[in-house]
Amino acid sequence: MTPPSDRIDPLVGFRLDGKVAVVTGASSGIGARFARVLDALGATVVVSGRRTERIEALAASLERGDAVACDVSERGASAALVATTLDHHQRVDVVVANAGISAVLPALRESAAGFAEVVGVDLIAPFELAQAAAAHMRTAGQGGAIVNVASAAAFRSTPLLPQASYVASKSGLVGLTRELALQWARYGIRVNAICPGMFPSEMTAELVNLMSSTRRWRSSSAPRAAT
Repeated sequence: MTPPSDRIDPLVGFRLDGKVAVVTGASSGIGARFARVLDALGATVVVSGRRTERIEALAASLERGDAVACDVSERGASAALVATTLDHHQRVDVVVANAGISAVLPALRESAAGFAEVVGVDLIAPFELAQAAAAHMRTAGQGGAIVNVASAAAFRSTPLLPQASYVASKSGLVGLTRELALQWARYGIRVNAICPGMFPSEMTAELVNLMSSTRRWRSSSAPRAAT
């Protein structure tokens, strides 16, 4: 049996004890999962979203949770979230820009206002969040980490999901991430994006069902070779 002093903790380099993390869109799905993982790594986690009851329940389930209601579709709300976090906890070390929306409809039927709404939530709000967090991180001089949740749709489109505003926003978010990473590396601020594909969640349930049904229909209607 390995003596306790010789045991290796593979997560020791990932610990966030004493750090403060902010997660937007934390009321369900991947956002809630982010919050739980960050909490498990020792961070104080500020969970935010529009559904107050959900984020308060999530915060209560964490070891070090704090719920702050925030609607990132409102201009300035993301920066205000950072300010509230600093007021409550005096620091911000990690931010996860996870809040997002989509509009699945043909581009010829998407209004300019609807397009702008998606861009506002999926691209402008992450910029505001990153900008406010980076301003504090630079002043504090301890670096930090910013994670933008983009999408595989930034690299590949599908005829099953016509969503011009979402694709444009997530493509822009990937480019924005690259640019901010370059600009802020000198301050020890890491900026990264993750680009998940489609997976079952509360937000995507209808789309997942649609795609599954379409695949089943194509499979059943495909011509079969004679035996």
